[in-house]
Amino acid sequence: MPMMTVISTLDNNGQEVMGPTVLIYHYPSASIVSGSLITVESNHFCVLKSRGAILNVYETGQYPITTGDKPIVGSFVQGFFGGQSPWQYEAIYINRAKLVVRSSGIALSAEMAEMSYDVDYYIHVPTREGALKLIQHMPYSGHALFTNQINDYAGPVVEQAINQLIQVTPLEKVNEKIHDLTDLVRSHLGEFLDGYGIALDTVKVLIRPNDERMRALIALKAFGLSELDAVRYYAAILMAERGVASAPNMAIGQPFAIGAGAVLPVNSSGKVTDGKS
Repeated sequence: MPMMTVISTLDNNGQEVMGPTVLIYHYPSASIVSGSLITVESNHFCVLKSRGAILNVYETGQYPITTGDKPIVGSFVQGFFGGQSPWQYEAIYINRAKLVVRSSGIALSAEMAEMSYDVDYYIHVPTREGALKLIQHMPYSGHALFTNQINDYAGPVVEQAINQLIQVTPLEKVNEKIHDLTDLVRSHLGEFLDGYGIALDTVKVLIRPNDERMRALIALKAFGLSELDAVRYYAAILMAERGVASAPNMAIGQPFAIGAGAVLPVNSSGKVTDGKS
């Protein structure tokens, strides 16, 4: 009598293979036969398939595989093999814990300025019906589907939602729209993921100018500087970093003169000053 095969998400060293980046795990063995014992952890579902047909969706517990299972999705044909049924089973585990996915990209403001965005969204598969829908509609290769692969499908939805609002918003007012932007992304993304049996939880959106100089200028304006003053101070900072002695003149908007072998600040009348007047 053959030894009973125990099917689980533990590897040969007893370590859990379904970590925080794995949504689907296909048990990588053809040794599953009638009489095998399926073990399902509290944060998993397990979908049992045979010859393309889905036989059952299991929740927490241990379940023996029997040939009397009836398919709930699909169909299969039993051939004639001298009275022996060569049943072949697949055990597919779904992670029902809350997982995080990140989507990043570029959007354009109303002035066509590039804005970088990062969206972190949290997902989980809440029900047996959701697990069934996920297996039916989400393709994957190999023996696992990772969270970053979820974003291959969801990323364009996030991008569309963000551009829908950003493209009609001036650059300086983008951060004022962050709550509206988050709600818009949540609405579009939640509806999309529901088609795969996935529930959307928290959505966090971060958006900023893609150009480093633009970020620096906006930061200077936050101190109450005008656009012209912000540009002058930004140029003065760059000049000071390069050791240019006339950087203070750039900051105060005054001309400079060269004398005594050094660059000296001068006022509008041409007299040398200490840079404060």
